[in-house]
Amino acid sequence: MSIHLVIIDALNLIRRVHSAQPDPTDITRTIETTKRTLHRILSESAPTHIIAVFDHHLQDRGWRAKLLPKYKQNRKPMPEPLQQGLDSIQEAWWELGIDSLLSEGDEADDLVATLAVKVAQHGETVTIVSTDKGYCQLLAPTLQIRDYFQHRWLDATFVEKEFGVKPSQLSDYWGLTGVSSSQVTGIPGIGPKAAKEILNQFSNIEEAYRSDELAEKYRKKFDEHIELARVCKQISSLKTDVQLGFNLQDIRYNTN
Repeated sequence: MSIHLVIIDALNLIRRVHSAQPDPTDITRTIETTKRTLHRILSESAPTHIIAVFDHHLQDRGWRAKLLPKYKQNRKPMPEPLQQGLDSIQEAWWELGIDSLLSEGDEADDLVATLAVKVAQHGETVTIVSTDKGYCQLLAPTLQIRDYFQHRWLDATFVEKEFGVKPSQLSDYWGLTGVSSSQVTGIPGIGPKAAKEILNQFSNIEEAYRSDELAEKYRKKFDEHIELARVCKQISSLKTDVQLGFNLQDIRYNTN
């Protein structure tokens, strides 16, 4: 039997639903809205296996902050009512047949990436449900990303239109431009247009740095900030070797 694993980026979905509620203290309404959303996702995707991956709200900023102390330094804390309601949300999802995976040492993104790549490498279909474009670097013939709220696929065509590079170049792209929402700086003075130009000429940061053909207007920036670019690329890359501690049989979706 062929496998279709659906991975829900849980807090990505929950925060969006919660922020649209008229009363942010009404967690019951948030729970019911997420349940309706999940019913539609289940109906549309028909998974054989499914799991919701959560960031632990008490964990620190992880290994990325050790590489770049400013990483997500100014992120907004989770609203208190939502934080208090997470257990109830997980329980409601469990009743729908959706188990939860809670991150501890690693960010949820890395858990999602590890599981998705592991399954897709065996030729099975994986759908990540998230609006997070960071997952686009994982795109593969059997690995897809669904932006449920915009009703669109974040596929290679989307990446080309949005960034002007290949999915496999996205970590290099963010290594050059940075990610402002996470306080990842990239190379000062290199924005999206320059990064696109560089990565259309070279396959990655290292090839550009080593080449005598790198435009003079970028050479000084690279020479001064190459180590920062390398760190920002590493931070923007998703880990795919996290120990998960379960197997696919544990997250089989039972439609009964």
